[in-house]
Amino acid sequence: MKIGRFKWGERTIYGIVKGREIVPVKETKVSELMEGVTPLDETVYFKEVKFLSPTRPSKIVAVGLNYRAHAEEMGKEVPEEPLLFMKPSTAVIANKMRIFLPKMSSRVDYEGELAVVIGRKCRKVSPEEAPDYILGYSCFNDVTARDLQRKDGQYTRAKSFDTFAPYGPWLNTDIDPMGLQITTRVNGEVKQSGNTSDMIFSPFELVSFISQIMTLLPGDVIATGTPPGVGPLKAGDRVEVEIEGIGTLINYAEEERE
Repeated sequence: MKIGRFKWGERTIYGIVKGREIVPVKETKVSELMEGVTPLDETVYFKEVKFLSPTRPSKIVAVGLNYRAHAEEMGKEVPEEPLLFMKPSTAVIANKMRIFLPKMSSRVDYEGELAVVIGRKCRKVSPEEAPDYILGYSCFNDVTARDLQRKDGQYTRAKSFDTFAPYGPWLNTDIDPMGLQITTRVNGEVKQSGNTSDMIFSPFELVSFISQIMTLLPGDVIATGTPPGVGPLKAGDRVEVEIEGIGTLINYAEEERE
């Protein structure tokens, strides 16, 4: 089932996505969605709503170098354990929103990724238990100021600018995350083409590993790493992250405003 979060008039709703139609549901909290949904007797169309990020995460835990070919293109060794870093919740934007290219950076890259969305409080779970804590999966773009990442030697500044965490357009609650095709396009041209089967650490292993370190809360997002083919964005670019069985996240690059 595909579930999204939308602004409909003055209301913020969750709704089941069917084609270009949305069936609003009674539930308004992520934890409630984990228990099932109650469709309302209403139908809304895409043109009537504004897309919101599928959840409002308290944090985004991202994973570096989780595809062997991406590690190779970055000139890095394959990690023995998941390489974790954080992106702030203030970086989140939704489908169709703009990515602002900061004046502080001379190179901002796209990184198309599968997002794991947590549905219930999660602490010290095993990989086998992890599916019970996952609400669903979505598309994510781990936008990165590549020059600042190399300059700093760590990831915080490069990953944390406002608008650097596009997430959406909705999530799929009933899909096997392994074996999904991930495609990133810039202005219609394919830049990344990979498959989640090539991950070094599976989504379930990542949930388990991260939950040994920190408590994951309903709505939190794990960005599971990017396949090879990362590259720069420039003002005016349209970037799309498409994941098989989920959908396409679309965003537009624009120079930072004063």
